[in-house]
Amino acid sequence: MNLRVLGIETSCDETAVALYDGQQGLLGHLVHSQIDLHREYGGVVPELASRDHIRKTLPLIQALLAQTGISAASISTVAYTAGPGLIGALLVGAAIGRSLAFAWGVPAIAIHHMEGHLLAPLMQEPRPDFPFIALLVSGGHTMLVRVEGVGRYEIIGDTLDDAAGEAFDKTAKLLGLDYPGGPALARLAEQGDVSRFQFPRPMTDRPGLDFSFSGLKTFALNTLQREGSDDQTRADIAAAFQRAVVDTFVIKCRRALEQTGIRQLVIAGGVSANQELRRGLEKLAHKIGGRLFYPPLEFCTDNGAMIAYAGYLRAHAGYREPLAFTGRPRWPLAELDAI
Repeated sequence: MNLRVLGIETSCDETAVALYDGQQGLLGHLVHSQIDLHREYGGVVPELASRDHIRKTLPLIQALLAQTGISAASISTVAYTAGPGLIGALLVGAAIGRSLAFAWGVPAIAIHHMEGHLLAPLMQEPRPDFPFIALLVSGGHTMLVRVEGVGRYEIIGDTLDDAAGEAFDKTAKLLGLDYPGGPALARLAEQGDVSRFQFPRPMTDRPGLDFSFSGLKTFALNTLQREGSDDQTRADIAAAFQRAVVDTFVIKCRRALEQTGIRQLVIAGGVSANQELRRGLEKLAHKIGGRLFYPPLEFCTDNGAMIAYAGYLRAHAGYREPLAFTGRPRWPLAELDAI
């Protein structure tokens, strides 16, 4: 039987929905961003995020069905993000997703947000074969994962403090950039002299695959206080900071590939949209005779397509949720069942 899955993503500050068909692939997806809502506060306000998801999720689903010409009666599964994320935002998507599945008489599946990101590059060709190494880099997560199959994940490197996305956002704020800070810092870095300041490459002078980025933020602050905050200095700091993060990722990814003997590398999550990071890892893959995979830019940030696709894979394996539902603000990736 062909499966057609509705995916709902409401883990943070994007309301996103998508339809994935087992035979036709992705039928359509829509995203409503809350950037304008949170910009005046300089970051995501959880209560405002939850309320906006309440207002936007059902109208977005209706718009998606109208746009694709798909009827609710033809949907065979509803997948929703159950964690990790903001608990209020998660509960909106979980309540709506589980309720629609109950009303339509179809299974519901709770999806791990980071599994969605990890599997997003598999939605299109060329796609990596198992096993591969995944670098997951988003606002709240930075980890290296050995992936043997769907649900067969071994965390081989994790962040000890700030995730890379958090470090980008915090450093951007120090530089006086608007929310969202990460993309703004990347744009400013294009105008900077990357050789003016030498930032450290944290935890690369010792064995292991873990990360630490909080010190880079402090280094940026100290440099800004010492050198001043004129436009060129700010751009130079942004360029040096970004290069330090990218170099750190390249060093750690090379180490992970060498230690495992695997030659396929996936990058996913919001920070995987960073062009400097992509170029650095492309060079690494070429140098070691490996291959790099990443999703299209529209599927790097939070989106419903990755949730619908992960839901399809788990629905195909027979997964379904009971009537009870919950949200999990913290949910270790390694706890997922293998399929």
